[in-house]
Amino acid sequence: MSTTSGLFSTVLRAGIAALLAASPVGAQADTLSEVAGRYNIQPSSRVAFTVTQVGGGGINGNFKKFSGVFSLNNSDISRSTINFTLYPESVSTGQARVESFLRSDAVFDSANFPTITFKSTQITQTSPDTAEVAGILTARGKSSPASFQANLSDHGKNSITFHVQGKVMRSRYGMDVGTPIYSNVVQFDMIIRGQRS
Repeated sequence: MSTTSGLFSTVLRAGIAALLAASPVGAQADTLSEVAGRYNIQPSSRVAFTVTQVGGGGINGNFKKFSGVFSLNNSDISRSTINFTLYPESVSTGQARVESFLRSDAVFDSANFPTITFKSTQITQTSPDTAEVAGILTARGKSSPASFQANLSDHGKNSITFHVQGKVMRSRYGMDVGTPIYSNVVQFDMIIRGQRS
C-alpha cells in the first residue's frame, strides 16, 4: 500500500541494475522517478478477510469494490501516504444469506454508511522490503487506529504490487455482533496493485 526507505532501496537497486544494463556507460538517469509518484489502486487488487468461529469454520469473503491512491514520496519516504476506501455493499462470501446479514444494520449498515475508509498517519520500516502502515480506519461513523503490514512483492516502471495483512477489532466500530462465538478480530489479506497516475 505504502512504503519506506527500505522498500525503495529494494526497488532502486533493481532499477539501477536494469538502467546500467540498458544504458551507455556514463549515461545519467533519475532512477528515483521510476518508482516515486502517485498510484491509483487497481480493480485487479484483492481485498480478502476472515472471521474465525469457535470450533472451526467462520466467515471468509472479499470486497468486490474499492478505490484509493497512494503516493511514494521521493524526498522523505516516511511521508508516503495512502487513502483507501471500501464499499461494504460489495461484500462477497458465496452465501447470499451471509452477505445480506453483513450488509444489514447488525454489521456494516451499508445503507447508512456506504464506505469504510483508511487514511495513513505513519510509515515505519520493519525490514528491507516490509513496512508497517499505521492510520485511522473509519467504519459506521466510528474512527479508530489500525495498522497493516505491507510487503513489496512486485514492481515495474509504472506499476507496483504489495501484499498487505492486518487485524482489525470489529468491536471498535460497533460490529461485534456474534461474539464470542465469532471472533472479534477480522483478519485481512490483500494484494494491492497500483498503477502510476
